[in-house]
Amino acid sequence: MSAPTRFLADYGKRNSGCKKCKVQMEKGELRMGKIIPNFFVQREDAPPPDMKQYFHVNCLFEMLFKARATTKVIESRDEIEGFEDLKAEDQEKIGALVDELVEKRSRDGVASTPKTPKPKKTKEAGDDGKSTAKKTEKAPPKKKSKEEPRKRSSKKFVKESDSESEEISESESEEELSEDSEEETPKKRKVPEKRKSPPKSRREESKTSKDVPKDVVVSDEASQFNSFSKFVKLCEVIGSLAKLTDKSSSVKSFITKAGYDGDKETLFQLLLPGIDQRVYNIKEKQIINVFSQMLNLESEELTRKYKADGDVSEVVREAVEGVRKNPRSDWSIQKINRWLSKLAELSTEAEQLAHFKFIAKRLSPVEIQYVVRLVLKDLRINAGVATILEGLHPKANSAFQSCRDLSLIIKRQEEGTLAEESSKGGIQLGSPVLPMLADACKSVDQILKKFKNDIFAEIKYDGERVQIHKKGHKFTFYSRSLRPVQEHKISTLKDTVTHAFPQGENLIIDSEILLVDTATGKPLPFGTLGVHKKEKQSNASVCLYVFDILMYNDEDLTARPLEERKEILKTHMMEIQNKVLFSNCQRVNKNDGEHLKKLIWKAIDEGLEGLVVKDVRSIYEPGLRRWLKVKKDYLEDGKMADTADLIVLGGYFGTGSKGGKLSIFLMGVQDKDSGSYLTVCKCGNGLTDQQIDKFNKELLDKMERIDGRHSELPSWFKCAKGLVPDYVIKDPKEAPIWEITGAEFSKSTTHTAGGMSIRFPRVTRLREDKTAETATSLAELKRLFEASKSNLMEEHLEVDETPLYAKENVPMEKEVIKNEKESVVISDDDTEKDECPEDMEPCRYGAECYRKNQEHKKNFWHPSK
Repeated sequence: MSAPTRFLADYGKRNSGCKKCKVQMEKGELRMGKIIPNFFVQREDAPPPDMKQYFHVNCLFEMLFKARATTKVIESRDEIEGFEDLKAEDQEKIGALVDELVEKRSRDGVASTPKTPKPKKTKEAGDDGKSTAKKTEKAPPKKKSKEEPRKRSSKKFVKESDSESEEISESESEEELSEDSEEETPKKRKVPEKRKSPPKSRREESKTSKDVPKDVVVSDEASQFNSFSKFVKLCEVIGSLAKLTDKSSSVKSFITKAGYDGDKETLFQLLLPGIDQRVYNIKEKQIINVFSQMLNLESEELTRKYKADGDVSEVVREAVEGVRKNPRSDWSIQKINRWLSKLAELSTEAEQLAHFKFIAKRLSPVEIQYVVRLVLKDLRINAGVATILEGLHPKANSAFQSCRDLSLIIKRQEEGTLAEESSKGGIQLGSPVLPMLADACKSVDQILKKFKNDIFAEIKYDGERVQIHKKGHKFTFYSRSLRPVQEHKISTLKDTVTHAFPQGENLIIDSEILLVDTATGKPLPFGTLGVHKKEKQSNASVCLYVFDILMYNDEDLTARPLEERKEILKTHMMEIQNKVLFSNCQRVNKNDGEHLKKLIWKAIDEGLEGLVVKDVRSIYEPGLRRWLKVKKDYLEDGKMADTADLIVLGGYFGTGSKGGKLSIFLMGVQDKDSGSYLTVCKCGNGLTDQQIDKFNKELLDKMERIDGRHSELPSWFKCAKGLVPDYVIKDPKEAPIWEITGAEFSKSTTHTAGGMSIRFPRVTRLREDKTAETATSLAELKRLFEASKSNLMEEHLEVDETPLYAKENVPMEKEVIKNEKESVVISDDDTEKDECPEDMEPCRYGAECYRKNQEHKKNFWHPSK
């Protein structure tokens, strides 16, 4: 029997968050708590340790007032531990709430919290303690009438499990989903109705052989460990623990419990929603719209609560609790997973609304909360991949970083081979690999100290990282976050990439995708890949810059040195002008610091983002930062970065841990000619949590809440409709001034400061010595913008007019396709003069081959022209 819930009251010994509203409680503030046993931490010779959940007093009683009749609540002051140590006024406050709670439950017909039901044995025992089995045997007809429906229920249960896809697909039927259709699905409710007092767990039902016909196999979804309600409880426990090791232990305790027979793959897939490749096409705003329609609530009110709380799933849970109180459901994690897969197929709001209606009628409010979190791919339990997989096996995370195949990792863990060195395995075609990364570099000396061999200095392209998996003629494009790349970004590349890799059947390449100016060959700035911006670039083409190869014809190349990988890449890839190109890089001697300096300044002067520096002998290590990146704002401790002293004009509510706080700020300048204030950028980076808390206390009195309504902006504030903040400064002359540093000044169509903005802004200094009058003005911002675009360090550059990004003798796509067609004719032509030697293969481009690579000429035979 589980230990009963206990309650306590005390004063905060340090800052802690309220379990219900998530708002932080200050040190010394009155709080109340629930003390429950932590069953996920097992002890051999002692009961589970206590786990405390703290609440604001009003938050806890708000929950207790809504509690079901069977839920344990506070019925007297004596049940509150530490009550006698409280101040008199606090005792009076809590006492009044207890009296009100008891009175309410009495009016509702609940005199006191029911006791935990006793086991069936004692209930059936006579006064002498003996079993009444003989009495039961004397009534065979009654026994028979009980058994037959049970058999039918078991069959129905298995049938529903086996045909779950049909049940989920019914979610599109409005008739099935309407509130008035409860009587239309009585068959689906037979199973839970038959399992009444005393209820049996799914595990007990699946193990009761006399209730299940011999020819029927109960699905393993019936296991108690596959219960979605248990999954939710596990998440609650993980989220309540502070130490990462304790979080991992909770996962381990759950999957190592006696008799565990759950679906580990689905469990870990749901515990790690961030690695899920499914795209649900729904965000916070759409979720609010869906539930406001479903529950007949004002979406503006839900939006306001979301901005104040920062957790849309919490807002949804509270909204559902206010309308209906579904009991804990009997859904399994597999069923939830299938529901998510179905959601990924839907794109319109009407379809999504119907799909959410289907599940909302069947789950409890807290279960709906976690479904929303799964959809948003954030369980809010403060546990990453490494923490969760540590609960599976100490080696699980390192193995996962290589192959990214959760199913394979779990299979190895169950086989007991995960600890073996060989089990780390290699990369796999079709499973995206964590990209190798680069650390920021502040000087050339840092580069020379880090790398002991020669280095490759490679252009840092200002695009989007793309990993391409080629299997036969099929290509799959993955983003930096290992999700499929948006179709509009790579639609023009699919056929082109096939021509660029004519020989490799199976391969994985690492690359950067961006727009390139077809007239000059110069890479265009970040962000131009967007649908609308791309359409405006009439003389631009989507181009793939390839810089590494991880697999070729099923051979894992990650353990090969970089210089070998690049040679393999050049041997088997064909460049296509403005479509598929090698990334430009130069090999630099390990002692030639001057050459490296000139390359860095040349890259910056040409408007490129910078350079990436790599050891020529380095292997490819997924997820690790073994390269160095050199950018303008990194050099000389940021002295070369673009900075401006800007005015805080407004603020936006944050999300997650910063929910309910202004954590992103709208920065701007004054146009002294007109007296108006204009926006330059939004900035949230560079501020500590303590600074954000301080600003929220100090700034709110100086600001007015307008919740993004453009009509309520003051006349002096010129701001685009899409940028209107939640709070706006009342008097800009009293606004704080912050030094904002960024990678560079950039052009903007949304900000109103003459189309100028700052890219990657961060707060680097609080300028308490400046006011709105002495801060950077619009005229000064223009001068800074122009100065940043001029040549930076003429003395660092050699007289070399060839840009770093320049390409020579690269064929157009039409020429490549033409050569491919002609090579077919040549290969069929059996000439007597030119014959291919037995130890060589004929080049598919024949005599028309334009390639100058000597390695290519050695390996492939070319007929004379």
